[in-house]
Formats: sequence, C-alpha cells, structure tokens
Amino acid sequence: MPEGDTVWLAGRRLDAALRGQVLTRTDFRVPQHATADLSGRRVLEVASRGKHLLFRIEGGTTLHTHFRMDGSWHLYRPGRRWGGGPDFQVRVVLQTAPWTAVGYRLPVVELLPTADEDEAVGHLGPDLLADDWGEPMVAEAVRRLSAAPATSIGEALLDQRNVAGMGTVYRAEVLFLEGLHPRLPVGSVPDLAKPVRRGHALLHRNRNRPEQSTTGSLERGADHWVYGRGGKPCRVCGTRIEVEEYGPLTQERLSYWCPTCQALPGAAPPAQDPGVPREGGVGAERPSP
Repeated sequence: MPEGDTVWLAGRRLDAALRGQVLTRTDFRVPQHATADLSGRRVLEVASRGKHLLFRIEGGTTLHTHFRMDGSWHLYRPGRRWGGGPDFQVRVVLQTAPWTAVGYRLPVVELLPTADEDEAVGHLGPDLLADDWGEPMVAEAVRRLSAAPATSIGEALLDQRNVAGMGTVYRAEVLFLEGLHPRLPVGSVPDLAKPVRRGHALLHRNRNRPEQSTTGSLERGADHWVYGRGGKPCRVCGTRIEVEEYGPLTQERLSYWCPTCQALPGAAPPAQDPGVPREGGVGAERPSP
C-alpha cells in the first residue's frame, strides 16, 4: 500500500494538471456510479488526506479515491496512448482539454457531497503531511495513540485513526531510528511524541520525489535502515535484521527490526554472529530527527 508521501505527491501532480479545468468527459466504471456524468463542471482542487485523494468538483461534489494495495492514477496528454494497465482495469476517467486523468485498479471510488467528506475521511488521525502540521497535531496524535496502551506501537502507528499517512516502510524506519521494538506496548513507549515527529520529518523530507530514503542516500540498497533488509546486517551494530508478519487478523503486515538496536525489554539478547560485518562501517550512527 502506498505511503502517505506517495499519495501526497500524486495529489499535487493531479492538482497541478486538473485544478481550474472544465471536465469535458467523465467515465466511472464502477457499478454504483456508472451513470454519473460530471462533464461541464470545473475541478476546484485535488487534495490528499493521509492515504486518501479528494477531487473537489464544482457543484458541491467530491470524488473520493484510495489506492490501497495497487491502485494508481495516470495523466495523459490528448491523443497519447494510455499505459497504466489493460482497459478492463480502468475505474475512472476524468478528461479535460489539456489532460486526461485515468484511475487504474482503484478499490475505492466514491462520489459524495463535498459537505459530507467527513463521512469518508473524518475518522482519520492527524495527517503527517498536513499543510498546518504543528505541535497541536502532535498532541492529538499522542492522545489517540495513548487511548490503547496495550496495543503494540507497531500496530498503533499503522492505524490511520491514530495518525494518517504512515505505512509499513515508515513504520519500520521510524521505530528503528527511535530504538523501539515493533511489539513494545504503546503504554511502555517513553515519549510517544518522538515517533510521531520522526514520522512527519521522514515523510516531509521525501514528499516531493518518488524515491523514499531514510538514510540520506538515494542509492538502491542503501536507502533504508531496516525495511526490506530481513536477514541482512544492521547498518549500526551488525546484528541480523529480523522480519515477521503480524497485526490484527486479515491486516497482518511485514515488520522489520534490529534485535540489538531495538531490544524488547525482558527479551533475551540476540546471539552474536562475529562473521556479520557492519554495512555502515564502524561508528555508523542513526541520525537525530
């Protein structure tokens, strides 16, 4: 599932292409909206909210979409061949004079009154990429996280009702950088504001590019601390990175962590493997937020 920065960037590109443009043709290839026609209306803006996109359209209508695992939006100039997938995977077409926006494999396509957008996104916690991000949002995220102290911090950070925009990539990287084991109960986290601020910092840093780097390097294979590196040596201490799939039933997600840098209180220390070198070199350190 795309992270919040990926959705944010998609929203900004769609907004730049469609804002102020009149829809010359619309095609909703989902049963509940198959007869809908928004042609003749102007696109007011395209905004992201966590992992959701909101197309606000003249006349008080909002098109709400969500990528989930493999949805995507593509932009094409008139006459250009569409290349986002086979035609049967198209769910929405929004055509204007300069651009055609095509939504592929979108599992959520919903038309609703703009005044009722909260029905779709009102449950979300503070958006890590909100334009007005600040300490009041940090405090609200901490309040929501604290409401379930027995829940693991790994599960809590993925719950979009607590904080919106974080997925498995940033969950793994945030917890590593804060030295927190994914299964540590929320109530045992010394300072819940720190992973929230770290999440905002990482997403904000990557929001304007498709690449996601948490190490400061854009080189492939060197761009993450632990995510996608199960079985490889920790860049800081050399311990083998662990990986497991866990979470609520039907919502299990891959989790990566270093058993040394993110030791779970009370757990036995990991067996030392002198043959595993540090990839980051002697003295490699995790950066401050």
